[in-house]
Amino acid sequence: MREAASWAAGAHALSSRWMPVLRPKLRALDIVVIQDERHGRALMLRDTEGIAPSAIVVPAASSAVLARFDGRRTIDEIARDVARSTGQPVDGAHVSQLADELERAWMLDSPRFHARRRSVVRSFDAAPIRMAAHAGGAYHGDRRRLADFIERQCLQVARPQGGAARAASRGAPKRMVGLCAPHMDLWRAAAGYGHAYAALEQALAVPGLEQVDTFVLLGTSHAAMRRPYAVCEKTFATPLGPLEPDRAMIAELAAGSRFDVREDQYLHKNEHSIEFQAVFVRHLLGDRAASIVPILCGLSECQARRRDPAQDDGAESFLRALGDALAKRAGRVLVIAGADLAHVGPRFGDPAPLDERQRSALRDRDLASIERATSIDAPGFFVDVAQDLATRRVCGLGPIYTLLRALPPSSRGEMLHYEQCVDPEEGSIVSHTSLGFYG
Repeated sequence: MREAASWAAGAHALSSRWMPVLRPKLRALDIVVIQDERHGRALMLRDTEGIAPSAIVVPAASSAVLARFDGRRTIDEIARDVARSTGQPVDGAHVSQLADELERAWMLDSPRFHARRRSVVRSFDAAPIRMAAHAGGAYHGDRRRLADFIERQCLQVARPQGGAARAASRGAPKRMVGLCAPHMDLWRAAAGYGHAYAALEQALAVPGLEQVDTFVLLGTSHAAMRRPYAVCEKTFATPLGPLEPDRAMIAELAAGSRFDVREDQYLHKNEHSIEFQAVFVRHLLGDRAASIVPILCGLSECQARRRDPAQDDGAESFLRALGDALAKRAGRVLVIAGADLAHVGPRFGDPAPLDERQRSALRDRDLASIERATSIDAPGFFVDVAQDLATRRVCGLGPIYTLLRALPPSSRGEMLHYEQCVDPEEGSIVSHTSLGFYG
């Protein structure tokens, strides 16, 4: 929040090259409700595409103006419309100033924004390495401190007594084929990551799993995608060392899909859902050689229209290509989904925090979805989550559905952990689960 720029701060004369915004159109942004020192209740506008260098904060009272930044109305028409709907006078100069500040911050859909986007995308496409965008923020950027945090705060709280090696030697070993882990920042979801990756650590100690040399990393795209899936064919940097892409597998996905799987590759640049999984995989592997296939799962129109991706030619072609690639590498690939569940409370637009009864009801709803997942019921999981997607706001629908479709039919799932992370200041909740899949 400290990096966010206030729309009212830093106002200055526009340069001679500045084109006034005549019909402002707000981009597709992540908007959350916050408490701001200057404005009190405010809206934070975040660019999940990563074109804008920082978030911007506007007073919550400006929400009626923002709602009319649709590209169809002039500044004066917006002012009159808001005044009619609220019963309060609205100065056109105020609307114009807000539009200008948003334009300066790259938050409006305008020719200036599109020129910058083309430049940033070209730069990312040309780079051989996908840098660790969230190192030093959502987790330690220092190698030793990060490794120590993962060991002490994550893995040790979830490891079986005696460690992975002893657990693997007791009884019939379980052969892991898939995993679901949170994608929240490491500080808040340490226990969830610990249960997920302690299970993977244990599984990698099972005889035969030393053959696993590829990890398919499925993540949520928090920015709007044009295509159902986006593959990134770049080396992923982490403070613990790099992870190389499996270019042969990516080529097979590209050849088997009815759309360009690299068209939305740029959205990997700032996306955290896969980056966090890469950090844990690199830690567990140590010096062991392995490659990754990073895939953002937006499901585009399927998710927007609540339609099973099996009915979409593009999404289904990718899922079949993924299934074929996994079958070709049986025993050598493990699929990991970075996925959270519900997002509820004032931060996400709800009127109030959940009380204890509502939190219990949320847990029941989440567990119903989890039961669909552990039953390897991909269509049932999609329908279950889609029915209240607008209110429960499960952001892990795409990666979990894709994981379920990728698993062998004989797989079985197991819930390892469930948690509701509650914001200590205003009570909003993000829930997540850790799931292991075995076959």
